[in-house]
Amino acid sequence: MLSRKQFLLSVPALALASQARAQSPFSRPVRFVLSTSPGGGADVTMRLLSPHLTERLGQSVVIESKPGASGLIAGGTVAREAADGYTFLVDIASHSVNPALGRAMPYKVLQDLVPVTQIIRGANALALHPSVPAGSLAEFIAYAKQRPGQLSYASSGNGSAQHLAMEIFKERAGLDMTHVPYRGGGPALVDLMAGHVQCYFAFIPSAIQHIREGRIKAVATTGETRAPAFPELPTIAEAGFTGFSSYDWNGVFAPARTPEPMMRALQAAVAASIQVPEVRARILDLGSEPVGSTAEEFRAFVQREIDTWSAVVQRLGITAD
Repeated sequence: MLSRKQFLLSVPALALASQARAQSPFSRPVRFVLSTSPGGGADVTMRLLSPHLTERLGQSVVIESKPGASGLIAGGTVAREAADGYTFLVDIASHSVNPALGRAMPYKVLQDLVPVTQIIRGANALALHPSVPAGSLAEFIAYAKQRPGQLSYASSGNGSAQHLAMEIFKERAGLDMTHVPYRGGGPALVDLMAGHVQCYFAFIPSAIQHIREGRIKAVATTGETRAPAFPELPTIAEAGFTGFSSYDWNGVFAPARTPEPMMRALQAAVAASIQVPEVRARILDLGSEPVGSTAEEFRAFVQREIDTWSAVVQRLGITAD
């Protein structure tokens, strides 16, 4: 039985939850299908947000991972769902790369899956296996140049942001390394820590603890400015590659014709949740930046990403295979 003090303290929370349920257009649990594997950046972010989304939506949140094919498995799953507002896709930067790669797409980007909100963006860290004898970006480049074709790098999938960023970096640094794609960031990190690959542009939120505990080491980051989580690490741009920058991001998409009130409610819930002080602090500590854009802003952002990566794919001759 609750004491009088416990009861009085619980009243505001109960009132807020009741108010959320009364105002929410949702009447049953809301499902989020992630294009990445458990332990990846999107998974970490969604599990951080889920209790706050539950509070604001008035319904529980179900998180389900369907990694593989650079997001096409998860995207195809959601695109085929009924547009009733109870299933959403959480995808990453590869969402805007896939159209440029000539893949057989199970959906049309920006038509069958419509943008709801960008959740976060984050730089990647150039992470190395501890056996690589390099403590700086310059040392790594020198080490790799002495071993053309002998080193391999991981990515979270062919055509992922990490894949394309590494291909740009290889071109600018004059490196010859072999690409090893994985079904998401989690498996890529596991194999990097095991030494099966030597380096990886790792999404900082999913790699941060491994870097801090020495299981892998980082020598640079890919943002325009230094990552708040690793202010001691130079960016690749300031380490000699002017203009180089690359971010991974994740955001929410809905099947076309999903009711507007449900998409607006979800966008508002995400935007509010990532600004909760402890959530915002945790996102920044993990090396990401909270966004919470409107649907219109996110659509314009995705279109810019498609245009940018299409030019890169064409210039470097990157294919889906």
